[in-house]
Amino acid sequence: MKLGILSVPFEDQSLMEVADWASTNGFSAMEIACWPQSSGDRRRYAGTCHINVDGLTAAQGKDIKDGLEAKGIEISGLGFYPNPLHADAAHRDDVIGHLTKVIKAAGVMGVPVVNTFLGGDRTLNVDENWARAQEIFAPIVAQAKDAGVKLCFENCPMIFSYDEWPGGHNIAYSPKIWRRIFDEWGDDVGMNFDPSHLIWQFIDQTRFIKEFGPKIGHVHAKDLMIDHDGLYENGIMSAGMGWQVPRLCGLGNVNWSDFFSGLYRAGYDGPVIIEHEDRLFEGTDEKVKRGFLLARDVLQPFIK
Repeated sequence: MKLGILSVPFEDQSLMEVADWASTNGFSAMEIACWPQSSGDRRRYAGTCHINVDGLTAAQGKDIKDGLEAKGIEISGLGFYPNPLHADAAHRDDVIGHLTKVIKAAGVMGVPVVNTFLGGDRTLNVDENWARAQEIFAPIVAQAKDAGVKLCFENCPMIFSYDEWPGGHNIAYSPKIWRRIFDEWGDDVGMNFDPSHLIWQFIDQTRFIKEFGPKIGHVHAKDLMIDHDGLYENGIMSAGMGWQVPRLCGLGNVNWSDFFSGLYRAGYDGPVIIEHEDRLFEGTDEKVKRGFLLARDVLQPFIK
């Protein structure tokens, strides 16, 4: 395994500046944020562009990879997390168009993974969203396969704010839907597994990794704390609103020993990428970096 970071929080630094800091501080992998350069998503933890994928050439891609490898950094994947099942057709077309560019760039660069969301229209039920997903993603999955890229969906319900409530913006969150995904597309797709999203859904981590471990193609390391006062106040019908608190690794309710034990048993030996969404370590680059280092020190003993 290799321990790395998701580049999203460093939106005002160049890719090589982020890589310099990462390599100097004991990281050996990086998932690179690839939102559109000029009009990226401006929601929290989105919109960062560390590679402009528009018209990326093989020579440009090689220069990027060579530059990172010279610093001891492996690219774990390219990341773009929009909502391809959005209610607005024009929005869907825009984000799917960019997703196809990210897939093409990964193929050109020889990067094996593109991480994204399956998406979801929060006003539709899961079955209605799934029918839309089958239609929309068939050509996208085929494109990724032809490019030698594995499309990995993250298991995040995307329900953190009231513009995402009540149904969330990503239906790939439960075992029921993951079975449908792999029944539909098999090994042509994978899971970008983040354990934090199991905590507030009360989905058993050990059982989840045991069932889906062989399908995990990429891993995010993020923690989550259940605010029991918020749960008392809002109730479980709020679907996590007001009581799910993203934290850095070691500061929440994820059992990291069980997490790594499950991954090793499942045969996963790829990068483990720290995802930083902890509000207590935001506001300055130094606080963000301190957060990454805290998570590094929690996870490093498990990385061999």
